[in-house]
Amino acid sequence: MYSSKSNEYQKFSSSPPPPTAPPAAQFSQNTATTGIPVSSTNQYYSQNPPPAAFTRQAQALQPWSTGLCDCGSDVRNCCITCWCPCITFGQIAEIVDKGSSACGSNGALYTLIACVTGCPFFYSCFYRSKLRQQYLLKESPCGDCLVHCFCESCALCQEYRELKNRGFEMSLGWHGNMERQSRGVAMAPVVQDGMSR
Repeated sequence: MYSSKSNEYQKFSSSPPPPTAPPAAQFSQNTATTGIPVSSTNQYYSQNPPPAAFTRQAQALQPWSTGLCDCGSDVRNCCITCWCPCITFGQIAEIVDKGSSACGSNGALYTLIACVTGCPFFYSCFYRSKLRQQYLLKESPCGDCLVHCFCESCALCQEYRELKNRGFEMSLGWHGNMERQSRGVAMAPVVQDGMSR
């Protein structure tokens, strides 16, 4: 019984290997049947540069243009945010969303969440994260949700000032700012007494 099986084993092992095609022919056959590109020998290695998302993460994070407690630098916005934070939040959200949502609808949703849950920071902290990602800002002084949880008004004022310092006229909204930019209108400082020699 063993002898017949060992003979069959020897018959298969002693036979010469099947003829192989030249390497160029192997590659053309493999790409036709498997869809794997010829240039890559390893599925985890690519000679192409990494996508923009990876290079963006490699860039250094920048600090905010103003501090969290610098609310006194824009007293008007500080007062509006203190008494009616939905207005400031709506303006921030419209700019951060690049006009895909309106200031009024964002402000109304913020107010609704504040009335129902009493914690509007659950909604507003996501916009802080989006703003930070768009402008590569550091997460400081602590996490976005903690900043909004304990200092909601200060956080909204800081985000408002950041966008304002980056050239946005917050009262115009996203579309107004894009129209102003497309016209190439540069806002010149107003001279009170006119020019004199």
